[in-house]
Amino acid sequence: MFSIPGKQAVSITDRAAAQIAKLMARDGHKALKIGVKKGGCAGMEYTMDYVDEVAPNDEVVEQKGARVIIAPMAQMFLFGTQIDYETSLLESGFKFINPNVSEACGCGESIKFDESLFAKE
Repeated sequence: MFSIPGKQAVSITDRAAAQIAKLMARDGHKALKIGVKKGGCAGMEYTMDYVDEVAPNDEVVEQKGARVIIAPMAQMFLFGTQIDYETSLLESGFKFINPNVSEACGCGESIKFDESLFAKE
């Protein structure tokens, strides 16, 4: 929907691709679907769910054995995002490096998007 020919909607680091592929193989799912929903202290938050089917308007990104599906309503918010996987002494998890985010809460799980994404032309 919001694609640019020759450019994937999101990029996946090697660490994230390895983790996604590992989760898919372990649980027998076909892909990891990412999206956004209203919530959190900054207004929006990311969603991640296992899926076994691709809907007609889903954007599919495949990289190094990982398959990520982007929900149609989230495509404009996630375009240009890099998905990484980080491990530290206290936690491990996926990290979204999203150029469309204008603000994030202190924990980084709640986000606010650049208002220009909502501008009507």
